[in-house]
Amino acid sequence: MPDTDIAKESLTPIEPLEFQLPFKALSERLDKVLARLIPEHSRSRLQGWIEGGNVLVNGQPARIKQMVNAGDKLTVFEQLPPESLAFTAEPIDFTVIAESPDWIVVNKPAGLVTHPGAGNWQGTLLNGLLYRFPELHQVARAGIVHRLDKDTSGLLVVARHEKAQTHLIRQLQARTVKREYSALVHGRLTRAGTVKAEIGRDPRVPVRMAVENPIAPKAALTHYAPVRAGQLDDDLSVTEVLCTLETGRTHQIRVHMMSLRHPLVGDVLYGGKLAGAAARQMLHARALSFDDFSTGERVHFEAPLPDDFQRVLEKVLWES
Repeated sequence: MPDTDIAKESLTPIEPLEFQLPFKALSERLDKVLARLIPEHSRSRLQGWIEGGNVLVNGQPARIKQMVNAGDKLTVFEQLPPESLAFTAEPIDFTVIAESPDWIVVNKPAGLVTHPGAGNWQGTLLNGLLYRFPELHQVARAGIVHRLDKDTSGLLVVARHEKAQTHLIRQLQARTVKREYSALVHGRLTRAGTVKAEIGRDPRVPVRMAVENPIAPKAALTHYAPVRAGQLDDDLSVTEVLCTLETGRTHQIRVHMMSLRHPLVGDVLYGGKLAGAAARQMLHARALSFDDFSTGERVHFEAPLPDDFQRVLEKVLWES
């Protein structure tokens, strides 16, 4: 297994950059001066280095708004951008349900980000996959072909080589990868149905997706069916629902259920409430099936509800 500490250390610049300001230089803010001296780095990144204690003025840790003067000596310890470490192997806790020479089926816990991105450049499922399966360094995105939201638990499939990855992506495009989710939603849902509504970025709240006036919308199709209904916290009507995806848009089930005025319990981003001890959206990818790359046979996997989801369901007074 690769030693991640050694890997990180080998990427860290050792020799600092050193500058001495001309004796005719005027007094000026440090971050502005550095932006001219090291133009390949953004000013915001340089400010981050200053805040992190990686810039010295005359041998002393600097401050962002500090003024520097003629003759001052500046020492800059360049830091790697967080995205440069995004594909570093890290020991991350997750469960492998099954594996073959072509694929790995993972049961992702809630709270684990699937793929590195802004604000989460490390500590993701991808980092853990690279640690446990080093051969995935040779596959784009470490073999990941679809994602689950950070606070959604359950199954996803990872390809172990490029041909298997292409095979799985084509199945996703053809909508033959079947993904079934368990959800707990607000309100009493009495009949099965389908939501066919394009999803895009919410023009008012950048971190949300929307079906009303979305930015760059894409087709999205979700089937849903109620399982049972009951009362949570004495006065909150809820319904356990099975959802099946034909497309895989960001936040798809969460947005589509909200569009029906049945947001997920715990999904505060889309109007849900933190009821019954729910600390996240009550959504779990419970079943997954696809065609095996080598045999062509259909393979099917299921993952039981995680403990936190089960505890919330146990608090519901179900109707007989």
